[in-house]
Amino acid sequence: MKATIWHNPKCGTSRKTLAILEETPGLEVEVIEYLKTPPSVEKLAQLYKDAGITPQAGLRTRGTDAIERGLPDADAAEVLAAMAAEPILIERPLVETDKGVALCRPQEKVHEIL
Repeated sequence: MKATIWHNPKCGTSRKTLAILEETPGLEVEVIEYLKTPPSVEKLAQLYKDAGITPQAGLRTRGTDAIERGLPDADAAEVLAAMAAEPILIERPLVETDKGVALCRPQEKVHEIL
């Protein structure tokens, strides 16, 4: 099985999630540092849809200006556009496998899609 993680190496939860993935036997892990290679609006929309959450639920408010900009109350298209333009607004880590997508906060949520 393959797993793709949208990863921020400065984030402890993201590092712990990556460690779980790397310790899973038979799992091929693709790491995308999303701050360097941000996902497109379309990819973000697909990830959140597959995770069963709204883009607003995937919005990082801590350490960002998302609240001041009114993004938690904005429509999905506006939130996705802001995330694609400024990937620091993406809550991490997102993990995608053949079994689904999860926003892995806490990191143990990754087990639901392994």
